[in-house]
Amino acid sequence: MRDIHYHEAPHPPAERGDPGAGGSSIDGWEQLLQKTAPNALHNSKARFDPPKCDEDTRVEVTSELMEWLQDRSAPQRLLCMTGAAGSGKSCLQQTAAEKCGSSNILAASFFLSAQDATRNTIDPIIPTIAYQLGRENSTLKRFIKTAIEKDSLIFHQSLVAQMTALIVRPVEDLGATGADLKSLPYVILIDGLDEAKGEDRQAELLTAIRQCLLTPDLPFRIFIASRPEWAIYTALQPGGHLRDMAYRIQLSDKYNASADMRRYLQRRFEAIGVRINDPHWFSQANIETLVKAGSGQFIYVATVYKYISARRTTPRARLDAVLTWTPREGQTIRPFEALDVLYHSILSDAKEAYEAVDTHEGRDFVLLFRVYHVNIGGFQTSGTTSQYPEDLLSVLLCSEAQAEETLISDLRSLVALKMDERGKTRLHLYHKSFSDFLEEPSRAKDLFVPESRVYVHLAKCMMRYIIECPLNFNSLPTKWEDVSLSELHRHCLWCAVRDLPRFLANRMVTALDDEVVGFTQKGGWQKVDKVFLLDRDPEAAAVIKKLSTKWEQCLKRMRGY
Repeated sequence: MRDIHYHEAPHPPAERGDPGAGGSSIDGWEQLLQKTAPNALHNSKARFDPPKCDEDTRVEVTSELMEWLQDRSAPQRLLCMTGAAGSGKSCLQQTAAEKCGSSNILAASFFLSAQDATRNTIDPIIPTIAYQLGRENSTLKRFIKTAIEKDSLIFHQSLVAQMTALIVRPVEDLGATGADLKSLPYVILIDGLDEAKGEDRQAELLTAIRQCLLTPDLPFRIFIASRPEWAIYTALQPGGHLRDMAYRIQLSDKYNASADMRRYLQRRFEAIGVRINDPHWFSQANIETLVKAGSGQFIYVATVYKYISARRTTPRARLDAVLTWTPREGQTIRPFEALDVLYHSILSDAKEAYEAVDTHEGRDFVLLFRVYHVNIGGFQTSGTTSQYPEDLLSVLLCSEAQAEETLISDLRSLVALKMDERGKTRLHLYHKSFSDFLEEPSRAKDLFVPESRVYVHLAKCMMRYIIECPLNFNSLPTKWEDVSLSELHRHCLWCAVRDLPRFLANRMVTALDDEVVGFTQKGGWQKVDKVFLLDRDPEAAAVIKKLSTKWEQCLKRMRGY
């Protein structure tokens, strides 16, 4: 769960020094301080009471992190931890920062936050790291100060140039004095890379780290935590520039947080019981219900606890509100408000990025995503359930090949594409609460897409696919497997002609008269009927006959017959 934010924190007081090389009268250290982000430090007052792991929670992953950070002989110098939104990455980073600080091995930390304008860009990261390095070593501080006085425009140069001038060369110069670089604090922590503005800038930082800091001549071990969004995701994929250089921890795949979530709630609910003098105010069944609802999402239980434990409230009443919460008009109770803000932010950013691509002009990102979302449970039509593999659904939606990959590229912290037991690709949501968010207008607000609109859109796409199918429907072969289409498109055509009548018979599919009239005028029903001649389905054929007759009669009335 992201931490509390206070903005516009004052910078540390500037320290005046002697003019550096070149006779500059502007103190280099003072210039550096003006470029730092004090709010981003792990112990900043702006991050009061930051989220961190309880002593007996996240034990396995914390042990793995600390073993890697402390093992200076390990070949990889970069650790990348990725995980779904709300999976506890910041808690683990904060815990690592405090443990490393206690062991005197913490060189620098930087906690990004999209909600804090002083630390939501890449720009202050290198200056803030340089400040922390110089703060701990007066000789290193002098070298950094001198580098800035030599070139006061260093902060306007590339990240590689900044990292070289403010970190690499000063450390190398320190080593040249005979100092033992292995005695320096060496752990550098960067949390929330995905929270920085600009994917290209995120990628530039990763490139700068690879080029400048991951060398055996420098003492550093670097730990980066991020949602698996584009910059870090592509860098860690096969062929990515960090694939072989980084030790990787994927929270969503390896670590089940349910037991830790259970301990977290148990301890905090017991503390509430002491406060209100009622140790029996909750039950174990209540805790199990909340843990199950959390789907391994630590932010869920943290949000629930924060809501229940608020001052001047009754914990029992608020717990009941969470357990029994259902949306209704005029309702003021919002137990999941923090979650909703997180989901709305991620979905809005993904929508903006997708719709900014010129080839996606006219597409509604959230509508398309909702089609894939509804497909998880299947489309209910005429007493049957239709569920499509994602590649087939992309074709049915008249999208480009692998459109499903493009659609979720900025939602990897919430969803994934996974193979089912039949080897078909399916959309997987990490958290049930995200599905609840999508389905409730009071939570999704302007991003809400009703299910009826999803059904209407897919029905339109089916009609379009049938009409635009390149087959010569007047000379179809006698066997379905001989139809001159690829296996994927053959399957897609079959699904369209089989399911279109069922969709149009669904009560949710309304206001499609114009589209169906156009479909009828273009011979759509004749094409459907000819496909069914290859493999007649009596039930579907009856529906087609009824619909075809209805729309032909409508056309006759329109033409004045």
